Amino acid sequence: MLTRIKKRYDIEITQADALHAKTFELDKNIVKVHGLLLESNRDDFLYYRGTCKIEINRQEIFPEGYAAKLLMSGVNVSPNERYYDLCGLEPGNGQVRVEYKDNTHVQLLFAGYRVSLYLDCETTELL
Repeated sequence: MLTRIKKRYDIEITQADALHAKTFELDKNIVKVHGLLLESNRDDFLYYRGTCKIEINRQEIFPEGYAAKLLMSGVNVSPNERYYDLCGLEPGNGQVRVEYKDNTHVQLLFAGYRVSLYLDCETTELL
C-alpha cells in the first residue's frame, strides 16, 4: 500500500556568511519524492539572506546560489499547493544534500536560525 507523508529535515544556521551543508538519509520505504518546500523559524532571514543548492540521489535539483525565497510558501497558499513539484522523483540512493549559504543583508543583522526542508514523499510498507 502506498502512502503520502511529509518529512522534515533541519539545518541549524549558526554562522553568518557561511555555507552550511548537510546530507540527509531518506527512509528505505520512500519510493518517490513528489515535492519540496523550505521554511524557517526566521522567515525574514530565509527570504533575504539565503541561497541554496539541493541534490537528491546526486541529481542537482536546484543549482548553487538558487534563491531560497523561491522555495518558500505563504499561509495564503492552499496546503495542497505549497510544495515545489518534483513529479515523483525516485530517491535512488536515498540521500538528500542541502548546501545552504547565509549571505549578508544590510537590514538584517545575523542571529542564529533554523532552515527546514520539507519533502512530500510516497512510501510503501516494507515486507
